[in-house]
Amino acid sequence: MAQDSDSNDTSYKSPSPGSRPSSSDDVKKVMRREKNRIAAQKSRMRQTQKADNLHLESENLQKENAALKKEVKQLTEEAKYLSSVLSSHEPLCTGLAPQTPEHLYPPPHHSSYHHQHITVPHYQH
Repeated sequence: MAQDSDSNDTSYKSPSPGSRPSSSDDVKKVMRREKNRIAAQKSRMRQTQKADNLHLESENLQKENAALKKEVKQLTEEAKYLSSVLSSHEPLCTGLAPQTPEHLYPPPHHSSYHHQHITVPHYQH
C-alpha cells in the first residue's frame, strides 16, 4: 500500500537552485506525513475491527437462526401431535355436542354428570 519512503513521491518537486525551502518547511512536511501515516494506520485498524465485528455478528446470527429453525420444527411437530389428539378426542367428547336443556340442567335423579375425556401426556421439547 503506502510506502514510507520519499523516493517514489511524485508530488514532491525539488526546489529551484535560487529558492531553498526553509528548515521549518521541511519539518512541517515531515510532521504532516507522519500525522497522515498515523491517521491511515488508525483508519486501517478501524476497518479491520469493523470487519471482525461483522464476522462475529454473522456467526452469532447464524447460530440464532439455526436455534430458531430447530424450535420451529419442534413446535410444528407439537402442533401436529396436538391436532391429532384433538381429532381423535372430538368424536368422543360430549362437551362438543350441541347443548340441550337437560345437558345444561341434569335431572336430580342423575348421581353425577361425566364427560368422556382422554388423558393427554405433556409434550416434551
